[in-house]
Amino acid sequence: MLLDDCRALDAQDPLAALRDLFTLPDGVIYLDGNSLGVLPKAAPARIAEVVTKEWGEGLIRSWNSASWFDLPQRLGDKVARLVGAAPGEVVCTDSTSINLYKVLFAALSQQAASGRKLVVSERSNFPTDLYIAESMCRERGFTLKLIDASELPAVLTDEVAVLMLTHVNYRTGAMHDMKAVTAAAHAAGVLTVWDLAHSAGAVPVALNDSDADFAIGCGYKYLNGGPGAPAFAWVNTRHAGKFEQPLSGWWGHAAPFEFTPHYRPAPGIGRYLCGTQPIVALAGLECGLDTVLAAEAFNGDFGPMMALRTKSLALTDAFIELVEQRCAGHGLELVTPRNHAQRGSQVCLSRTEGAYAIVQALIARGVIGDYRAGDSQMPDILRFGFTPLYLGFEDVWNAVEHLVQVLETAEWKQPAFNQKNAVT
Repeated sequence: MLLDDCRALDAQDPLAALRDLFTLPDGVIYLDGNSLGVLPKAAPARIAEVVTKEWGEGLIRSWNSASWFDLPQRLGDKVARLVGAAPGEVVCTDSTSINLYKVLFAALSQQAASGRKLVVSERSNFPTDLYIAESMCRERGFTLKLIDASELPAVLTDEVAVLMLTHVNYRTGAMHDMKAVTAAAHAAGVLTVWDLAHSAGAVPVALNDSDADFAIGCGYKYLNGGPGAPAFAWVNTRHAGKFEQPLSGWWGHAAPFEFTPHYRPAPGIGRYLCGTQPIVALAGLECGLDTVLAAEAFNGDFGPMMALRTKSLALTDAFIELVEQRCAGHGLELVTPRNHAQRGSQVCLSRTEGAYAIVQALIARGVIGDYRAGDSQMPDILRFGFTPLYLGFEDVWNAVEHLVQVLETAEWKQPAFNQKNAVT
């Protein structure tokens, strides 16, 4: 692949105009949307409107006049269009970790009488998921069992209560077949909890078609909701009204403004709300969701994700091809699956030496990816996320050109690039 090939692909790209929805700094190639999405151009004005008009002038009246009250449900319906859920099945609220605590509690409550005492998850799952599960298991008399993905589905015995997986692995970009894994779990009497933090807005997700049980996800990665944006929770309708989640705050009450002394859970997904909602943050998240939903114009009845997925795979294919073509002999190994059905929207490369410093040298050049530390089973990772809303093929070419220069000149060995920052 040549630079002219990349430019030709950009000229034919039907999604190219969506880049104008974002504020992108000059001279930056942003390959870290899998950690923090880019600022939507609409967000500053919308947030200012919420602050100065709805809060500043409307004051408490805006809970009604500006429809603040049902914002978690309205945004949840937008998320539902991206994850294969129906209206009324998703709420945007709290953080990913808090929502995981809620749904895992509900799943374990459903299995409490079964005698099953294991929660199974991948050893390489995102650490906060494992920390939450470890705490929950300790509190409720369950045991967390960590496995490698290759052990599925054999590990799903009659001792397992819940299988908790991240759909797209944060470190490798490997993607599970949600429908097949869920079917195998259900055949063994196991409930599934899916983390969609690296899926929602990045790859097509079909929660209802896959017959999943519980899911949560992040608002500030591919959904472009801003740093610390509210997350979301989804519960299959067959479970949603059965169990109370443990954080029974007033916003999840069936009638919050009755102010009764005893908790009565709201029907369905509404009970997965907790305290008063962060309205300013939700307004920012809505702007981010609208950037993803803008891709619907290119998909007709298929929703926004198919066009985004097609471009995402083409971008990641191009990056893999160019890295292997132009960086051969420099110790980079592809970690992300080549198989499209097994790949998320990121490409991860491993290197036994200098992975962190190489990423820092690239960032200094305006090519922003990130680094994830390895462990005893996996070397250090250079991680590059590809968001088709604002990335083009010439960006891919230029990113690889910078990588070539960093490697060939050993620029990454400079002391400044080897000093660890608090956030990597």
